[in-house]
Amino acid sequence: MPASNIASAWRALKGEAADCTRCDLYKCATQTVFGEGPTDATILFVGEQPGDQEDLAGRPFVGPAGRLFEAALEEAGIDRARTYVTNAVKHFKFQLRGKRRIHSKPDAGEIKACNWWLQQELELIRPPLTVALGATAARALFGKVVTITALRGEPHELADGGECWVTVHPSSLLRASDESARREGRRLFVADLKRIRKRADSLA
Repeated sequence: MPASNIASAWRALKGEAADCTRCDLYKCATQTVFGEGPTDATILFVGEQPGDQEDLAGRPFVGPAGRLFEAALEEAGIDRARTYVTNAVKHFKFQLRGKRRIHSKPDAGEIKACNWWLQQELELIRPPLTVALGATAARALFGKVVTITALRGEPHELADGGECWVTVHPSSLLRASDESARREGRRLFVADLKRIRKRADSLA
């Protein structure tokens, strides 16, 4: 499919997703947060779901975890503008605590309902390399519960034949128990991203 047709199909898909009612999460979320980035991206990153700031902005990875993610990408030599970034679930799931909206992990039904959109993104973009950020993203991509430690650090084949790498979600680094753990977690995350960049370069 010509690049112009892919871009047009992506815009149509994003427009359809704006009215998604495949699960009940749309009822409380501000809006659908669809993926963003070039449709010819070499690397496609999949996170869990939008957070509070992403829900309000309508863009993925713009909150605290997103800023950490962008800094880690830069350190690893990956230009975020040349990557496609999306989430396994496109609506923010949360619990209210006073006036605060606290992230709540999506369940299996919500992941499955939203997987249709993710598969459409993958089919349109056909990235040489897909990266699962965290267990929810990996579950969506592999269609089953997996552990990060079991899959981290090496390539895996997706059902469509594409190559997938698995690493932690940057939000997990923000939840680390202390500064030492955060530094070590970030070091390992950046090391993963560097390996991913080298592999992507070899596939380009």
